[in-house]
Amino acid sequence: MGNSITKYPPHTSSTIHLQSHLSIKDWSVSNAYRGISFFTYGYLNFTRSAFLKHAKGFQEKEMEVDMTGRQCVVTGSNQGIGFASAEALAARGATVYLLCRNKERGEKAVENIRTKTGNPNVSLEVCDLSSLQQVKEFATRYTSSEQPLHVLVNNAGAAENERVLSMDGLEKNFAVNVAGVYAITELLMPALERASPDGRVITVSSGGMYAAPLTEDLQYEHEKKFDGMLAYANNKRVQVALAEHWTEVYGPKGVGFYTMHPGWVDTEIIKRNMPSFYSMVQTSLRSSDQGADTIVWLALQPNSSLQNGAFYFDRAVAPKHLKGFRTEYTNEKVSALVSKIGSLCGLNHISKIQ
Repeated sequence: MGNSITKYPPHTSSTIHLQSHLSIKDWSVSNAYRGISFFTYGYLNFTRSAFLKHAKGFQEKEMEVDMTGRQCVVTGSNQGIGFASAEALAARGATVYLLCRNKERGEKAVENIRTKTGNPNVSLEVCDLSSLQQVKEFATRYTSSEQPLHVLVNNAGAAENERVLSMDGLEKNFAVNVAGVYAITELLMPALERASPDGRVITVSSGGMYAAPLTEDLQYEHEKKFDGMLAYANNKRVQVALAEHWTEVYGPKGVGFYTMHPGWVDTEIIKRNMPSFYSMVQTSLRSSDQGADTIVWLALQPNSSLQNGAFYFDRAVAPKHLKGFRTEYTNEKVSALVSKIGSLCGLNHISKIQ
């Protein structure tokens, strides 16, 4: 199933937001040329028309899965890719929990999904991923119920252009994209293990990570000028490394960990934080349903047919590093980074590679 899909060559999965993350005017001539080349290739491969082209090779029988009795949690699901993912899972009978920071918008999303799918087992959990306390409270409520968790979709994201701090004193992008993802995944692990061999974590990353090496300056305290889009790209690289770490620690316990790249999707983050990019490609952006397609596909396939710890794009395994960008890292660096993240979250005692 998953292994039967044609894998894209390394150059196919270039950055989705490269031109937004790295300002061409700050590059050397050679890097500017490379940036333009990547943008051109991205325009040919990550747009709506590219999705339709790739979709010709999809096996739609793989999407005909009954999810009745399976428990799913989707963060940041009141709109966009998160909403589309939650709706698709609910349409297949799953019990779906929408984790949203805004109660009013979350309630509206729940009602919309119930109406569209006819599935009454859709509910709201108000939780701001930038608040470690709220994440811990939700995780405690869920795990104390002793029910399994079959699918956790880490979709909520932040891309602040200014360096602002969360209520925990963490840089806001990091707080949502890394600390929140780390904390909710670690704390829900008992429930995910109860769903073995079907438990899985799907984290919505970004092609922007292709331009970002792992950084030890997680809070961006030592940069002369804060670059929100670069911080976002770095966060997305960390998410990929976290999935690799969790695969080592929890993979043997029957839990799958996958990161994915949705392509160029018409989202609020792009509209608000990448206006120039949005104006250039607005008519070619993928819909939320198209951006969510690989998330849903990953949620439906048996873990045994997927590559644990892999990075996926359009239902296929994609490379994690591009030639010439020097973003490779060692297991030791990942372990040190995870330890630092765990310490910042007050959860340093939880996941250790045995």
